[in-house]
Amino acid sequence: MAQHEHVRVAVIGSGFGGLGAAVRLRREGITDFVILERAGSVGGTWRDNSYPGCACDVPSHLYSFSFAPNPEWPRTFSGQEHIRAYLEHVADTFGLRAHLRLNHEVTQMRWDNDELHWVIDSANGTTVVADVVVSATGPLSDPKMPDIPGLADFPGKVFHSARWDHDADLTGKRVAMIGTGASAIQIVPAIQPKAGKLTLFQRTPPWVMPRMDRKISGLERTLHRALPVTGTARRGLLWGIRELQVSAFTKHPDQLGLVERIAKSNMARAIKDPALRAKVTPSYRIGCKRILLSSTYYPALAQPNVDVVASGLAEVRGNTVVASDGTEAEVDVIIFGTGFHVTDMPIAERVVGAEGITLTESWKDGMQALRGASAAGFPNWMTIIGPNTGLGNSSMILMIESQLNYMADYLRQLDLLGGKAALDARPSAVNTWNRRVQDRMKRTVWNTGGCNSWYLDANGRNTTVWPGTTSEFRRATRTVDMAEYQILRPPVPTQRRAGDTVSEEAVR
Repeated sequence: MAQHEHVRVAVIGSGFGGLGAAVRLRREGITDFVILERAGSVGGTWRDNSYPGCACDVPSHLYSFSFAPNPEWPRTFSGQEHIRAYLEHVADTFGLRAHLRLNHEVTQMRWDNDELHWVIDSANGTTVVADVVVSATGPLSDPKMPDIPGLADFPGKVFHSARWDHDADLTGKRVAMIGTGASAIQIVPAIQPKAGKLTLFQRTPPWVMPRMDRKISGLERTLHRALPVTGTARRGLLWGIRELQVSAFTKHPDQLGLVERIAKSNMARAIKDPALRAKVTPSYRIGCKRILLSSTYYPALAQPNVDVVASGLAEVRGNTVVASDGTEAEVDVIIFGTGFHVTDMPIAERVVGAEGITLTESWKDGMQALRGASAAGFPNWMTIIGPNTGLGNSSMILMIESQLNYMADYLRQLDLLGGKAALDARPSAVNTWNRRVQDRMKRTVWNTGGCNSWYLDANGRNTTVWPGTTSEFRRATRTVDMAEYQILRPPVPTQRRAGDTVSEEAVR
């Protein structure tokens, strides 16, 4: 083991969560850490998603770290290239390059009960030993490709929106777009003018609100540079407006009727054909699925070279794609905008805890983690953007920063314990937290809105979204409650058996 690099903390991933964790570690005076990144550069989902039209649906000044404001945002809703550049800037500004281990895809993390540390293997053959792991791989990192009969024999190009094939020339081609989620509604307007024919396969129509995007003027940027407090105030206003909206999603879904009317007006302005309008009108309460923002999606659907099939893709026969309702279309390219493995994250297969089981096995009945961070049986392991930390109407950066507060206090508590120690979330504490979250979830629009969204797991349970305000979550994760954790110490030599770990209570 001496030949392996040993660090206090290993951060997995270099998106917003991973870079944020690294910055917080340095601000806490911790420099003994590495960031293990599977790709050749930082950026996470904003590196991987480079499809035409890719942009954020959260205002720029709210979709950035509070400790790293960016007065140079060019638009109120920034594009992928600007967000990725921002993350590169964060890595440079806060001195994170020295901690980065690029092209280090983690293949397994194993907890050592005797040594109280994690042994982390990477695909390139290297091994890192870490006292604490902060997993920041994110839920939007592994694309979900449906198993479609005949797809393997399709003679044309096939790719997922998160793995865009930039060598594929769509000019004049017959293109099938599968899915109508957040990526698809940006891709469709971007490729529609080029495609000879665009066929959109829609299982469920989304609710789409107008996107109030504009250029940020030079005067505004100058003001934010000269007086940073103005940028802070802008961020605060954006945050406050969204906090006021939360109760409509979590307690009073009937209040969303006005929002539905605005969305229908947005649709009616662009789509005059009653038959097409009927196809793209949702039958569920707005907010049940994520509300999408676009002022160009509906106009694109109304173009003569676009055909909307109100059914999912069922089969591929050579160049022919066949929908579940029997509709057929001849295509040259198939693009999947079918989302990600959110409730079944592949990284969970690679985490082996104190009892020798994987996180996937531990979560066989659904993901759950204490305060969205700690899983029982996985000591000194924390996740950023864990179970029930997602948002339906605001910025995930707010939730990430709250979890970074929790991470920082977690490490402080380990310091206070002294010596070699680990904290393992008590199953009773995890269950209590999860029960409270799920009880609150019952009245939310995500559970009562009448849709089947990617927020729900295979058991129909919402293990993705936080059923409250970001300020509530901030309070819940400000400090670690030590009563919710078991303190682990190395096995006592005279009592030591293979696989034994003793709690501090047992030592005493």
